[in-house]
Amino acid sequence: MATAAAFSVSSPAASAVAARSKVFGGVNQARTRTGCRVGITRKNFGRVMMALAVDVSRFEGVPMAPPDPILGVSEAFKADKSELKLNLGVGAYRTEELQPYVLNVVKKAENLMLEKGENKEYLPIEGLAAFNKATAELLLGADNPVINQGLVATLQSLSGTGSLRLAAAFIQRYFPEAKVLISSPTWGNHKNIFNDARVPWSEYRYYDPKTVGLDFEGIIADIEAAPEGSFVLLHGCAHNPTGIDPTPEQWEKIADVIQEKKHMPFFDVAYQGFASGSLDEDAFSVRLFVKRGMEVFVAQSYSKNLGLYSERVGAINVVCSAPEVADRVNSQLKRLARPMYSNPPIHGAKIVANVVGDPTMFGEWKQEMELMAGRIKNVRQKLYDSLSAKDKSGKDWSFILRQIGMFSYTGLNKAQSDNMTDKWHIYMTKDGRISLAGLSLAKCDYLADAIIDSFHNVN
Repeated sequence: MATAAAFSVSSPAASAVAARSKVFGGVNQARTRTGCRVGITRKNFGRVMMALAVDVSRFEGVPMAPPDPILGVSEAFKADKSELKLNLGVGAYRTEELQPYVLNVVKKAENLMLEKGENKEYLPIEGLAAFNKATAELLLGADNPVINQGLVATLQSLSGTGSLRLAAAFIQRYFPEAKVLISSPTWGNHKNIFNDARVPWSEYRYYDPKTVGLDFEGIIADIEAAPEGSFVLLHGCAHNPTGIDPTPEQWEKIADVIQEKKHMPFFDVAYQGFASGSLDEDAFSVRLFVKRGMEVFVAQSYSKNLGLYSERVGAINVVCSAPEVADRVNSQLKRLARPMYSNPPIHGAKIVANVVGDPTMFGEWKQEMELMAGRIKNVRQKLYDSLSAKDKSGKDWSFILRQIGMFSYTGLNKAQSDNMTDKWHIYMTKDGRISLAGLSLAKCDYLADAIIDSFHNVN
């Protein structure tokens, strides 16, 4: 809505300006640009009338959003001119030279697609059929009875985030009274996803700052105390941000409690094969729950294990109790996806389908995953060795070796993390998480110096 103010420099000219305003429809009509407009009317006898009109944008009530706590780290890193700088914020794999890496098997799959002359037609709402078959078998095992019996509803979606968001919309529509339990801490986007879907959530204890390890008793107590029928969000492997996973025995006990309380397990699987180097080992937790006959939600992503960060390829899987239930769930997921993004992109899905569906390329992929996981394990070991050798205080840094995957939870608080950036030019999230995938062996000593300084000298 526009507001106008007139400032009279020579009041006798007012009548002339008023007449002019009537002729041209007034100062406020047919104006669409924002900002200020100044109109000056001059008469021969030198008297001046100035009319000032101010348009107020319809977006005046829209505040500036805060920077993303993860992606904003990369923006700050790019602006830093220091040669010492390190970006350990975003979870993206880098080579030992700290360069982005495109898997060789991905290049082969793309070349195969070019040779075949693949088209760019729309996919169905549920995505590429060959991808959906491959991703469910990769997650659950090709010979899993739930697949053979038609108990799994699978929809290709927009990587892990899109798959989680689609599932959240499903929960909001069909379980409006249910609450989602989220680990404390968790991946920064989990809360955003459920907030935007208007799904209530609460936290369950997960991390013990005293031991920089798992608060297993807290997990069990909080899941037991949750209202019956809650959804429990679990990290399938390589917990983000802590890198701390339950043992197989602890997973069994977690499954016991969830089953007893009639909760719904909801797995976020972003690192299958990338954590340990084994696709089967990293799927242990999901397969355990499915083997018990439980209905399960699982969101998948291929950003990390195939390096398809920008392709946005993933899936939401729902393991159901009967084939007709899976069909109904599938139909409603499609109904939700249609107005949300209509249908998923084809390029990344075909890469996954080609790699998993070809025995030779599948074997090459597993080898490359082992190499990537192995490099991160070597960096983790070197960082521990550097910290232990340099820190003369006697502090035990072995928790770093007990963590798994691309992240390490250093135990540094916000002030100490700020010191890492301000003094040492090391960019990381403010909860103390560092991405070991962005670290090289050559930089481990420098990082160890920064961590020791920040831990001991910053309160």
